[in-house]
Amino acid sequence: MKILLITPPFCQLNTPYPATAYLKSWLVREGHDVRQADTGLEVFLSLFSRQGIEDAFNRPSRQNPAQEPDAIRRMRVLKDRYIETIDPVISFLQGADNGLATLLARPGYLPEGERFIHNNIEEDAFGTLGITDLARFRCTLYLEDLGDFITKALDEEFGFSRYAERIALSPPFFDEIALRLETESSLIDDYHRLILNYHMEEFKPDLVGFSIPFPGNLYQALRGAQFIHQAFPSTVICAGGGYVNTELRTLQDPRLMEYFDFITLDDGEDAMGALAAQLERKKKGETFDYESLVRSFFIMNDGFFYNQGSSVCPHRTRPAPDYSDLPLDSYLSMTDRQNPMHRLWSEGPWLKMVLAHGCYWHHCAFCDTSLDYIQRYEPGSAEDLVNQMEELIEQTGKRSFHFVDEAAPPKLLKDLAMELIARGISVTWWTNIRFEKQFTPDLCRLLARSGCIAVSGGLEVASDRMLELMKKGVSVEQVVQVAKAFREADIMVHTYLMYGFPGQTEQELTDALERVRQMFKSGLIQSGYWHQFALTAHSPAGTAPEQYGITIKGPENPEFARNDLLFEQQGPDLSRYGEGLKTSLFNYMNHRGLDMPLREWFPFPIPRPLIKRNWIQKILDSPFQVELHDQSRLVWIENLPHLEEETLILRGNTYQEMLSLPPDEGLFMRELLNRAILKEPGDRGILFGEALELSGEFGLGEKDLSEYESFRELMEYGLLIL
Repeated sequence: MKILLITPPFCQLNTPYPATAYLKSWLVREGHDVRQADTGLEVFLSLFSRQGIEDAFNRPSRQNPAQEPDAIRRMRVLKDRYIETIDPVISFLQGADNGLATLLARPGYLPEGERFIHNNIEEDAFGTLGITDLARFRCTLYLEDLGDFITKALDEEFGFSRYAERIALSPPFFDEIALRLETESSLIDDYHRLILNYHMEEFKPDLVGFSIPFPGNLYQALRGAQFIHQAFPSTVICAGGGYVNTELRTLQDPRLMEYFDFITLDDGEDAMGALAAQLERKKKGETFDYESLVRSFFIMNDGFFYNQGSSVCPHRTRPAPDYSDLPLDSYLSMTDRQNPMHRLWSEGPWLKMVLAHGCYWHHCAFCDTSLDYIQRYEPGSAEDLVNQMEELIEQTGKRSFHFVDEAAPPKLLKDLAMELIARGISVTWWTNIRFEKQFTPDLCRLLARSGCIAVSGGLEVASDRMLELMKKGVSVEQVVQVAKAFREADIMVHTYLMYGFPGQTEQELTDALERVRQMFKSGLIQSGYWHQFALTAHSPAGTAPEQYGITIKGPENPEFARNDLLFEQQGPDLSRYGEGLKTSLFNYMNHRGLDMPLREWFPFPIPRPLIKRNWIQKILDSPFQVELHDQSRLVWIENLPHLEEETLILRGNTYQEMLSLPPDEGLFMRELLNRAILKEPGDRGILFGEALELSGEFGLGEKDLSEYESFRELMEYGLLIL
């Protein structure tokens, strides 16, 4: 069967969303002819081109030209300069012509709109040789100006990573969306229709699957399905993805089935596989068995039905995602912040992979823990995952990975890192974590050695009382210690922050901000994001609101989407703090205002923080206690040293050191490192108990290894205790 998988506008411009890549590899293995298209990227590149920008400027404004903002009128005057410069900007951001950097970084070459005014470009932040990064930042502001023009003059629903998101945010009824779908097509609709027509004519699929990961993808998926039904009526259309899985689980309105023939929930591999199998039966003249469908909505005999089925897609049976027919070299590496950690979300492309299905913790009160993508935890194996990484390197020629787990398990990361090192595979990667105590300084050094450059994790409310209430399973001090371990390994840290969780007081929020300030000032975190607590239907707080002092107020009897809930809670309304929290964080990320009193970020009086200004230093000054026992694993992550007479010579990438040792001790240490080094697939070092036995073979007696000065020195250079 010929299957076309589509990620509709808009999602990410810097890298492909991985859903269709995973689906394709699974369905190809089942014998189907599968193609995938990121039509969001294709629409963007069509619009942000010389012809597209000229078309945009020539279209009539959605408002009276005399009432357009001055910024828009100024851009119309500079129309020819925008048309002249758009292609060089896109080419540069795609990495196709880095020689343009000096020109693009020069003030005056690109027309400068409101974004340049509101984003002070601190050229010192890029250094004297940072021309490429400076040019990328200026080009990003330039594109954002053009995006503002489209939003204000032509299509208010447009956004770089979303389209018509507002009407898709948990609407209890389909009415507003249905009305909008009957209106005249927009600029984006026109471009999307042309691109879909090309793919349909060129491939002629039997089945089209729309992956809808976020609210900002829903409308264009519907518009696209609407067009395909009209122009290619024999094609079957299905939809799934993250938005469907969270928002549409209790769908009752059959009008959505006027656009999609089938809607699937949770993992798409087995659900689409079951659908494709039945469609093939139908093509052969056999009966379509609706009861064989898996987690699917459908219309049968004018009735609206859902069939759960009994299939579960085992994570370890998933093949590597297949990015082969996505234009990786066409994605844009943008820089919307002068912050090295924050930029990871906008540069790329990253090869996205999932290490484990679900979350190994799945207790957080605010998280969708009742849903399959969180609740069902199933890790992959390090060996299989590294095999997949090697396959992707061969397929794409790229070595940058983003592991998009809800929370990557520390043990699996440890095994993955050791396997990468043992196979000699050089990659760069980052992922999401929980700030577990298992992330010791030595584990962080191991991760860094394997290519880890950054992690992101939730500090949330930054209060032990609140963290316990929300069942986060970590303490603030633990987060600080783990962030310190990552800092010492030169791994950047982004933290997710939350305010307004039920029961949080103004004093606790002020204290949380003070802790965050001190963590930024100490270099423990490089970026962060404050979000206000939202109650979702599938979270513990949503399913048992009385336990959190919450009263749910709606929506009542929703027929379409149900995820975000209306609610009242005990305690103060902290929403007024939002702007001040975001402003302070923006400045902290740019190393500004770190010594300012917290009250200066808010236009109203706030409680004085009760956290001492040396709070974090006391935690940082407490040494990490290394625990050694027989099952501790010793791993050497540097080159094997040479032993010349009584001298152990260590040669690393940036150092050469010589350790003078007694003969037996030198021979032992050399053999210990030989067994601890990772040099073959499957190597995992040597257990400490085995090392003690080895020391006896070299006649070192019963002296504890940690008492040897040479052992402690080797720990400094790369002998890790895991």
